[in-house]
Amino acid sequence: MTSRAPRQLSLGIRLDDSATFANFFISAANRQLAEQLRQPLHEECHQYICLWSSASAGSTHLLQALCHQAEDRQQPAFYIPLASYREFSPEIFEGLEALALVCLDDVQAIAGHAEWELALFNLFNRLRESNTRLCISVKMNPRQLPLQLADLLSRLLSGLIFQCQPLDDADKVLALQLRARQRGFEISEEVASYVLLRNDRGMTNLFELLERLDQHSLETKRRITIPLVRDLMGWQKSGSYSGVL
Repeated sequence: MTSRAPRQLSLGIRLDDSATFANFFISAANRQLAEQLRQPLHEECHQYICLWSSASAGSTHLLQALCHQAEDRQQPAFYIPLASYREFSPEIFEGLEALALVCLDDVQAIAGHAEWELALFNLFNRLRESNTRLCISVKMNPRQLPLQLADLLSRLLSGLIFQCQPLDDADKVLALQLRARQRGFEISEEVASYVLLRNDRGMTNLFELLERLDQHSLETKRRITIPLVRDLMGWQKSGSYSGVL
């Protein structure tokens, strides 16, 4: 959006175009969380939400999806990946209270850095006064954040707190099938299960492999089948897999 993009781009921060709610498989365990995030920004919605999760549970995707949703609704938003805080300065927080939405990813990265903690504390207070919605993510239980500023920890525990649950294997198969459909092709449950059994189970890695399979399928003009997966990955037949080859 015009009001957000110039500053976002000048900092070298990019939103992943594929990080949308439509492209995110919502498991039953994460349904309430997703419903809260997708609420329109208005005075009755929760002003502050904290997501905590493991590294591969999808919190980054959800924060970026929230920003894309705000763009679609013509509401100015800003996303900051605080895992890269060394590339910025705390001044990045200045003026954000003028926006409708602020998303801060990996807040645990600035714990123990006094200048950043104070800047976040002040930002939190300004956003509350302006009724700007704030959504953050942390890669641990927020109650265990090693913050030096006790008042900041109190603020970060004051809103809605959700644990973003990782997908189990059955849901990962469904997530792969959803992502394939979003890319314009189909992948069978058998093939998705085979990929899951023979590969790193992190969703980022699985989605990257899915893109490679799509490209390989187009280049070879072959459907995505188990033999094609083996061909791409160099995997050999194994008696540990009982599917039809």
